[in-house]
Amino acid sequence: MNVEGIIGFVIWTAVGLLFVGNGLRCVKAKKATGFWANARTVPIGDVKAYNRAMGKLWCVYGAVLIVLGIPLLLGNGLWILLSCIGVMVEAVGSMAVYTLYIEKKYRKK
Repeated sequence: MNVEGIIGFVIWTAVGLLFVGNGLRCVKAKKATGFWANARTVPIGDVKAYNRAMGKLWCVYGAVLIVLGIPLLLGNGLWILLSCIGVMVEAVGSMAVYTLYIEKKYRKK
């Protein structure tokens, strides 16, 4: 382990915890929380259940992000590259989960 790897992992973990914090904020929100930046939320039927689903999505995203940062502690360039690719896959996966499941399930009909 090297100092740069530890500092990198601490920063990476802090970002992951911000996503977890956003998830907790979504669960407590009274209005429907949005997924896309600077875009209006679609009309939602059950706001409380929708916000709970969004909160779970963001908390899982943050937790997986933290786990993907573990290779920073090892300092091996190949594993760090795989972490970066993992984050890209995770981002696309969360977009797919939101679009295909959450938005479709809670959209006001």
